[in-house]
Amino acid sequence: MPSIQIKGVPDSVHSELRRRAAAAGTTLQDYLLRRLVDDTRLPPIEEVLARAGGRSGGRLTFESAVTGVRADRDSR
Repeated sequence: MPSIQIKGVPDSVHSELRRRAAAAGTTLQDYLLRRLVDDTRLPPIEEVLARAGGRSGGRLTFESAVTGVRADRDSR
């Protein structure tokens, strides 16, 4: 299985990651591996936006949508 090494991690980032791993009851390595695996399960934001941008058929302008959402929120 391949390995990844990250050099130059700032001390504050390393400390925070170690703290989060400890809070999760796991090692830093296992914590980071889980985060990497979870991250690859989600499509990149660029892909999501490209798919959404390819959809059409909406009839409202952005301004109309904002006005509608604001009216709904204000009515609560």
